[in-house]
Amino acid sequence: MSNVRLTRADCLRLLTGSAAGLLTGAFSPPAAARPAFDFWFTRLRYDSGDWDVDQRMPANILTSLVDYTNLRVDPEERVVRLDDPAMLTAPFCYLAGHKLVEFSSAEAANFERYVRNGGFVFVDDCNHDIDGLFARSFERQMTAIFGATALKKLPNTHPIYRSFFAFDGPPATSFELNGWGDDLVHDYLKGIEINGRLGVLYSNKDYGCEWDYDWRNKRFLAQDNTRFAVNIVIYALTA
Repeated sequence: MSNVRLTRADCLRLLTGSAAGLLTGAFSPPAAARPAFDFWFTRLRYDSGDWDVDQRMPANILTSLVDYTNLRVDPEERVVRLDDPAMLTAPFCYLAGHKLVEFSSAEAANFERYVRNGGFVFVDDCNHDIDGLFARSFERQMTAIFGATALKKLPNTHPIYRSFFAFDGPPATSFELNGWGDDLVHDYLKGIEINGRLGVLYSNKDYGCEWDYDWRNKRFLAQDNTRFAVNIVIYALTA
């Protein structure tokens, strides 16, 4: 086997059996067999909590990807159950909520398989805290699946902050700065790396709420606040 590092998309194709021979360069799928899109937004539905949050947010991210990149983007959000094997083919998954996160055995197994085999999940705590119900219960799930030390703070030099636009670290949300009134600004994101590749990106900053508005209102922003979402997606597709 060669030492060529596969992209995340390559790993997922191998996982689903559609790229046999890719490692040797012997396989090149015909154009008709290739996916119609380079990216589709997959929201994970889990049984324990309120997974269906910030419903306008995906449209804003998808609009930015069309505006800034050449990706072929599916304009429709896809909702997939966490225990559904269909999630294993997604280039990017989103999981969020305010309430309890308590995976079933099938949900936990699917989550682990996806992440360990090259998948990327962006997890957003909509409560903007570090000790609320979502945060505590989700972090317990990650400990149970990946171990107590797997979830770590990302340094501000992490490649995700340079994958498309340049950031000095995680951009603050307007809610952190003036919305909650608790003076709590999270100056970090957390993540779980598998073999040097970030598989879980975890935020207590409530980006989903920050990006949840009618996409046409972006024209009134002094600076497009979904640019960091573009970084997240590009990292997910290319790292």
